[in-house]
Amino acid sequence: MTTQPEAILESNLVKQLTEILGYKKVFIRDDEDLKANLKVQLEKHNKKTFSNTEFTRILNHLNKGSVFEKAKILRDKFALPKDDGTTQYIEFLDSEHWCQNLFQVTQQVTIDGKYKNRYDVTILINGLPLVQLELKRRGLELKEAFHQINRYQRHSYGYNSALFHYVQIFVISNGVNTKYYSNNRKQSFKQTFFWANKHNKNITNLEEFTTAFLEPCHISKMICKYIVLAEVPKILMVLRPYQFYAVEAIIDRVENSNKNGYIWHTTGSGKTLTSFKASQILVKLPHVKKVVFVVDRKDLDYQTTKEFNSFSDGSVDGTDNTKILVNQFLGKHKDKKGEYKDSDLIITTIQKLNTAISKQRYLKDMESLKEENIVFIFDECHRSQFGETHKNITNFFTNAQLIGFTGTPIFPENAMGNKLGKRTTADLFDEMLHKYVITDAISDDNVLKFSVEYVGRYKEKEGSATNIDIEVEDIDTKELLESEERLGKIVDYVIANHPRKTHSKEFNAMMCMSSVDMLIKYYEVFKSRSHNLKIATIFSYSANEEDRDANGIYDLDESDGAHIDEEHINKHSREKLDEFIEDYNKMFGTKFSTKDSQSFYNYYNDISKRVKQKELDILLVVNMFLTGFDSPRLNTLYVDKNLKYHGLIQAYSRTNRILNEQKSQGNIVCFRNLKKATDDAIALFSNKDAKDIILMKPYEEYVKKFNDAFMELIKIAPSVNSVDELIDEEKQLEFIKAFRELMRIKNILEGFSDFKWSDLSMSEQQFEDYKSKYLDLYERIKSNRSEGGEKVSILEDVDFELELIHKDEINVLYILKLLAKYKDAKESDKHSQRENINNILNSNPQLRSKRELIERFIDENLDGIDIDSIDDEFEKFWEEEKIKAFEEICEEENLIKESVKELIDTYLYDERKPLKDDIAKTLKVKPKLLERKKIIPRVLDRLVNFVDKFYNE
Repeated sequence: MTTQPEAILESNLVKQLTEILGYKKVFIRDDEDLKANLKVQLEKHNKKTFSNTEFTRILNHLNKGSVFEKAKILRDKFALPKDDGTTQYIEFLDSEHWCQNLFQVTQQVTIDGKYKNRYDVTILINGLPLVQLELKRRGLELKEAFHQINRYQRHSYGYNSALFHYVQIFVISNGVNTKYYSNNRKQSFKQTFFWANKHNKNITNLEEFTTAFLEPCHISKMICKYIVLAEVPKILMVLRPYQFYAVEAIIDRVENSNKNGYIWHTTGSGKTLTSFKASQILVKLPHVKKVVFVVDRKDLDYQTTKEFNSFSDGSVDGTDNTKILVNQFLGKHKDKKGEYKDSDLIITTIQKLNTAISKQRYLKDMESLKEENIVFIFDECHRSQFGETHKNITNFFTNAQLIGFTGTPIFPENAMGNKLGKRTTADLFDEMLHKYVITDAISDDNVLKFSVEYVGRYKEKEGSATNIDIEVEDIDTKELLESEERLGKIVDYVIANHPRKTHSKEFNAMMCMSSVDMLIKYYEVFKSRSHNLKIATIFSYSANEEDRDANGIYDLDESDGAHIDEEHINKHSREKLDEFIEDYNKMFGTKFSTKDSQSFYNYYNDISKRVKQKELDILLVVNMFLTGFDSPRLNTLYVDKNLKYHGLIQAYSRTNRILNEQKSQGNIVCFRNLKKATDDAIALFSNKDAKDIILMKPYEEYVKKFNDAFMELIKIAPSVNSVDELIDEEKQLEFIKAFRELMRIKNILEGFSDFKWSDLSMSEQQFEDYKSKYLDLYERIKSNRSEGGEKVSILEDVDFELELIHKDEINVLYILKLLAKYKDAKESDKHSQRENINNILNSNPQLRSKRELIERFIDENLDGIDIDSIDDEFEKFWEEEKIKAFEEICEEENLIKESVKELIDTYLYDERKPLKDDIAKTLKVKPKLLERKKIIPRVLDRLVNFVDKFYNE
């Protein structure tokens, strides 16, 4: 069967858009045609005519700023100075009546930028290119279209009139699979999405996707209502389909009824973005007085406020105390400028909200709001809202609507009783408005699967001795669980296996235990061992020596690090925590303590930041951080605590945030027998057959997968040297894909404690040798790319997924140790040791840029050096080569040396590539505009390569 050509795919798409969906087809060849068409469309949309000089002013206005700033320009009106001296307001996009915009489609627009690029299909709204579609013929990787768009962004979107910077949504398709994403160059391929129906069934076929997603009213609505302009990172974010359906359901509920409702979206699926967009739309509804976003812990209050303000800077006022909250309700809150501000959107904790409506001193003020239409959005609505507080809120605000969000609802099966009886999520929030469960999220690649290992189960032996290494049924006795021998063995296991679990500490971990007492013991055992792990801890120092939370329900005292009951402080726990905080202070040069709740809360925030930035290896906790904490770099959870139902799913879900190809699963290491609890939780929150979707396969299955993939590889390249004989690009592509699949499976295998090369049909040396050939191909393609021009190779768009190449702690220092061994080796061993050094230089991506220099040092300098002097001589050699390379760049590129030195110092300090303007300041002769476009990127590349070679380990 022949593969459908890309041209036919494109032709069918344009035909569907014009003949079925009603787009007007327009022929646009280049930037000049694009501008001419824009003038006509803007005149039609605004029902005005523009002179050529007036239109030039419009173009000048449109050409300002970055992609992010242009997204704002698109949504704002422009005060156009007319030729007659008057001012006229021009609209580029009708965001309120999105169907009333003008819709066109064109194809094969050619833009001559840094290099000439031709785009497949462009959707124009009011003449502006707002949706760009790139197609690949059936059978090709979808990633190729993604990388192609990235190349266009570098080479042509920003050139000439730069109108393609106005693209809001990209669509990529190979006919069979179709995905969309926002115009945000910071995102990876993992942040591209399938569209789906409201039951979460993905629509992948291009024709069906076009009908559902590119229908003029729908695509315009997505652009006008469902793109978020995130202020702090300055990026565009588009909602995923389940987020879209949830917001639509919430808006419908508030507009057309006075009922409550709740959204069940699994942990890690982007609940904050969903709730922000819902809040942003709700506050604009004329009958809604205020929107109040309610959380139940101060740490979440801080975190959620920060996240909301990242979407729209200053949109949310964090409430530091109850008086401020009351003032916000009354419109008497002062902003940073000291001016009174009416807060339409408020974030608060449920505790402060309860105080505002139950304490006598606030009631008089709050009375005036009792009958106002206020929408309360509850974050993780299964927590403390099940008590008297929830009842107080619903009784006080007689005209309120409550919308709940939860990743793990309370059902009759996992409901815990209190004096109000057993209450489920549905009891409190009525109907479920939309559901997106963990199986949906895993199927969509929005969260990862879990790899769960059970380590150290126990049985009694003769004489009541306990073997803590045999994996059999466990006996949960306090004496056994807290025994020093058991804790020591677990800590030794963690120290030994942590590098493997975290890919040589590319990621980090949390470890949770059943009580503060247990945590203290664990911390001290870690402290007594020799290791290079950065360990820290945090826990509430309220009295809680018994594990009251082992049932999966999170009470306020132990899960709340911000509200400390000073009357019930357990001095022993607090003193211990201060000891541990002092260790932390020494590690990071900080000054935290438990002297007051604010200092403790600052400690909480600092730990949160350092876990997210991977500055800590393992964080020890009891309950804190097991809910409401997201860190994509955290991939492992060590569990010595009984968990079940929503508590278990919430804890496990700390590990399964999507990051990159290397993070292939969330690792759960259980030191208790939680298998039944895990199975029960999965069944409750998805279905009884969902285990295969949510949990990784056993180790043996991945061994078989690896061996099968190796057989496929040797069909293409039977030996390492045969890779060099693959002259045909199609064959090279087959090899790249086959070896990449091996890397993916090996990446998963390395997370298992049982992993050893002897289980595989390929030796480790074979893998390293093939990897060298794989990297040679990558460097060849990278070299071709850097030369620019039209794409000439089918390999240029392949994702080599270099992050899958294991990053051992191998650096120049490691090589110097090997050189000392090589220098001191017997003549008969020198060949194999030199080969080993060459293999490491070839297979380690971080050392390949330094390979030529290190090899020259070995060949030209090593013989005449004493072993004890190798380090000093190498440093001297390195410094000389660095100076030589620096002088060479400055001379060949005619650069100002002092300016280049300052630039490199700033680059090293900020860890940020220099900007084009920074490079321009180093040039002795200021080039003309066309020359500048060639010279500055070349100089930038040379300086980046220089820093990579001589400074970066």
